Amino acid sequence: MATVDYVTGEIVWQEEEQYTAEEFLAFLNKVTEAYPTGNIVMILDNARIHHANMLEPFLKEMEGRLKLVFLPPYSHQLNIVEGLWKWLKSDVINNVFYYTAAEIRKNVHTFMENINPMKVIDRLCVRMESNAIQENL
Repeated sequence: MATVDYVTGEIVWQEEEQYTAEEFLAFLNKVTEAYPTGNIVMILDNARIHHANMLEPFLKEMEGRLKLVFLPPYSHQLNIVEGLWKWLKSDVINNVFYYTAAEIRKNVHTFMENINPMKVIDRLCVRMESNAIQENL
């Protein structure tokens, strides 16, 4: 799970064995801790875990500070984090043979921890703006 800050290029991420509503709630807590002040808008797909009833107390507590915006189906290109996953796969997984899952995790962790925020903006955020402008022409 990850978020990309469109303004700063900073990434908040969390590796999970399973993607459950409990893990998503833990991730939301991590994001709100990473941004202790101000408002947060998260763009999400419509995965079932993003709509779990168990999130309601937390979302009610964060009302006015955390807003979840859900994309229409089949519109992954509008979510910046999808570009991050594509980038990660091309740099870490594509055309590489790993003997163990631990090797993959190690390289994913290295990639995510060492990613340069300015490179994130150049590669993902600016490209997203360019695509949006072209689509509106």
